[in-house]
Amino acid sequence: MSETTDPVRVVAAGDRFVLPGLIARAVTDELGERPVDVRELRLDWPLEPFGAVAEVREASDAEDELIGALDEAEVLVTQMGPVTERVLESAGSLRLVVVCRGGPVNVNLEAAKTHDVRVCYAPGRNAAATAEFTVGLLLAALRRIPQAHNLLARQGSWEGGAAYYTYEHSGLELEDLPVGLIGYGAVGSRVARVLCAFGAQVMVYDPYVRGEIHGLRISSLDELLRNSRVLTLHARLTDETRGLIGARELGLLPPDAVVVNAARGPLLDEGALCDALESGRLSAAALDTFEREPVPTGSRLFGPGLAERVVLTPHLGGASRAVAEKAATIAAAEVGRWVRGEPLAHCLT
Repeated sequence: MSETTDPVRVVAAGDRFVLPGLIARAVTDELGERPVDVRELRLDWPLEPFGAVAEVREASDAEDELIGALDEAEVLVTQMGPVTERVLESAGSLRLVVVCRGGPVNVNLEAAKTHDVRVCYAPGRNAAATAEFTVGLLLAALRRIPQAHNLLARQGSWEGGAAYYTYEHSGLELEDLPVGLIGYGAVGSRVARVLCAFGAQVMVYDPYVRGEIHGLRISSLDELLRNSRVLTLHARLTDETRGLIGARELGLLPPDAVVVNAARGPLLDEGALCDALESGRLSAAALDTFEREPVPTGSRLFGPGLAERVVLTPHLGGASRAVAEKAATIAAAEVGRWVRGEPLAHCLT
């Protein structure tokens, strides 16, 4: 962008998580004394679910609102705004889109190239939050915390929880427990460090990672599975990893193993998981992500036979205030680089 004293015209199209005010404040702070005109627009995600909008996915259904807000704007910072061909065609002054998430799936990248619009994103914003949540799920599943809570807080039954103090039904502790991690990226590496601090026997399978790791590197997925009392998933979802853990893989785990998934639902075959849980082959599972979201009301995961074996949360791994603040800060930094004419750090077009 050329040097000028004209204000930078920015639309902060936030939502009820990454608030428009967070984006506006982060951009204003980043640009310092440079004049900036920020127009705030609030979308209703997550109270209104995202979905496919025209040719993009995981977006709020708000093309008209976005088009109205982008009049004469040069920069759009958003998390769920639908940056479609129609939106880009209408926003003649737009030159930069920054998406406050790990990937710009709500942006038509080909159309952005056609309209000479740079597209950036905010990787790593939720790595710490998801890692912490994963460890929380793992502990909840190992020690039967939600089940015990329901007995005491909802049913008022102190005696009902006594079964969890029997040898047969008591939980496992992390110290000395063999825990296998599939994937050692920003989230998996954090989980590994925390589990090592607990004293777990951490094993890692990730054929794409080189260098030092926390724990023991395992070169074969089957070997990892055969030796893991707990399996936790941290791989990216690709054509190669979709359905990575199915009936065969679950069958390789030791009896009474526990499976945790706070990464991507389709990494795991839910039908095979339910079979293994219902048969008693697995002792428990903790899931924050699912093959279909929202989870269908008739899902086997909600069946009475699994209530004592599963911990289920509605994709909340990245739901922390710090994530929203980090997302706004990372996005604002890209706006600052663009305004100053510096190379963009996380740019796809």
